[in-house]
Amino acid sequence: MEHGPADMFTSGFVLLAAALFFVLIFRRFGLGAVLGYLVAGALIGPEVLGLVDDPETIVGFAEIGIILLLFLVGLELAPSQLWRMKRDIFGLGMSQVILCGIALFAAIYLITNFTWQAALVIGLPLALSSTAQVLPLLKSEGRLNTPAGQKAFSILLFQDLSIVPLLTIVAALSRAPVEGEQTAGWLLALYSALAVVGLVLAGRYLLAPLLKLIGQVAERELFIVVGLFAVFGSAALMHHLGLSPALGAFVAGVMLADSPFRHELEADIDPFRSILLGLFFMGVGMMLDLSVIWENPLFVIGMAVLLIAIKIGIIFGLGKAFGMQTAPAFVLGLLLSQGGEFGFVLFAAAEAALLIEGQASSLFGAVITLSMATTPFLMLLAKRLGGVKSSIRSDMDDPEEAPRSSAIVIGHGRFGQAVSQICAGADISVTLIDSNPDQIDTSSEYGRKVFYGDGTRVDLLRRAGAEEACMLLFCLDDREFGPEQLAPISTSFPNAMIYVRAFDRMHLLRLKGTKIDGAQRELMESAIKMSADALIKYGLDKSKVEALVSEFRYRDLQRLEMQHEAGDMKAGMHMTFGGDMSEGFDMDDFERGKAEPGNTER
Repeated sequence: MEHGPADMFTSGFVLLAAALFFVLIFRRFGLGAVLGYLVAGALIGPEVLGLVDDPETIVGFAEIGIILLLFLVGLELAPSQLWRMKRDIFGLGMSQVILCGIALFAAIYLITNFTWQAALVIGLPLALSSTAQVLPLLKSEGRLNTPAGQKAFSILLFQDLSIVPLLTIVAALSRAPVEGEQTAGWLLALYSALAVVGLVLAGRYLLAPLLKLIGQVAERELFIVVGLFAVFGSAALMHHLGLSPALGAFVAGVMLADSPFRHELEADIDPFRSILLGLFFMGVGMMLDLSVIWENPLFVIGMAVLLIAIKIGIIFGLGKAFGMQTAPAFVLGLLLSQGGEFGFVLFAAAEAALLIEGQASSLFGAVITLSMATTPFLMLLAKRLGGVKSSIRSDMDDPEEAPRSSAIVIGHGRFGQAVSQICAGADISVTLIDSNPDQIDTSSEYGRKVFYGDGTRVDLLRRAGAEEACMLLFCLDDREFGPEQLAPISTSFPNAMIYVRAFDRMHLLRLKGTKIDGAQRELMESAIKMSADALIKYGLDKSKVEALVSEFRYRDLQRLEMQHEAGDMKAGMHMTFGGDMSEGFDMDDFERGKAEPGNTER
């Protein structure tokens, strides 16, 4: 026992050293980190060098990485977005799992001498793809929110949801003797539904207020604590019910997806996810039974090729059927052609259910691993064919590299350019942030240094030095930017003045009540200036025009207040000029001294 800590430190050192070495090499040659982790695990595992001899423990611990990945996936999906994606999730995703599962079941049943039960519990898991491999790839390439990326995400999401029914199929076919009392299937489904509802309610009425309180306290470490608390609590509840802990973590993410602090949670938890997923893939590499592969190399290679070919063909066809162009549909097939990490979990369940032998589990585990190893090469092929174009530019500078400034201008379009120049003219240091690479390139041609990133995210603003800034000026051409994004920003940076460019009147009304110092409709002043100049040029007296503008400003402000209080855009219509409900305005009263701005009495 006394050598336990030393063994732990030695194993940790070997794992990290192997990961560092092989991932650097494989990244250098564009083969991807996952393949590096797999090779590193296979070499240091008990089958080759034997430097680490307990891969099961490592995989069991590193499965937390998959749980964290599903949590982060959930954070990306607000319930409203899930509803918008329902056709792809339950149409495209369900079709992929069913068609690929049936095709692979038939192929295994015809090629091998397995029973139909064994062929089924092997073929269905092979229909799943690697969420842990594909999602990080989509994120790193900046393609998660592209149409093809959303299709891939929808399929992966349904695959993750299908783990529960797949485990149910394994349990229904089980030949293992029943130990103790088992919960009826309908009762388990009821418990599951109640658990999901309970988690959603807990997120809304417990975690959301807690996150708001932590944002006010400004203790970043507590965001990590709350995030991990939500993940492990949800996963533990689902595990207690006999369901997938990853599904519980996904629900935890979805219930916090509407939280204004979700980006902060994502930034704090993502490093844990990355490290643990790396350890998971190393554990998978260590668990490979290489002797089985050496004894059946043609079978393993042939089944891996067949798996990839079947999935590419079916997914390509489904992509075309769901309205994708030929090249993106083919890339979608390449991207999802591998087996997935949950296949190992389902194979283990099938082995425990006495449906397959350990040798078959090792053999098809090797098939999954080999198929995963081909993904980086297939994506290189897709890039050469022109089907994959990264939307992330390597030459874009992160705001973390920006010097600390008094003002941060988010958005460097026509509005932001004017704001930043006026600030600079007042000798105020300015940091510029924009998420449009083309705009950044254009600005650089005129000597303006603009940093790349989503300036509405708290973690990015923090990297840009918002805690030290006096002003945060949001000059975004985005009518959706509103209270949801501004709440965590104003809470996280209470010492900074916040000003917002409003798209139109409705946008301005949405901003009322938020903790900002001011908002300006982007066309308001230019419209007033143009109409005033035109009226003066037309021949009206300048003083009359100024009086008219003053009255217009007063009425517009009053109307805004009425609309805000009533929640109705038609409120205050009597304050407008020229409409059927207008009170009217006589400019001659100003000459006679009978009216002042805001006084419409005759």
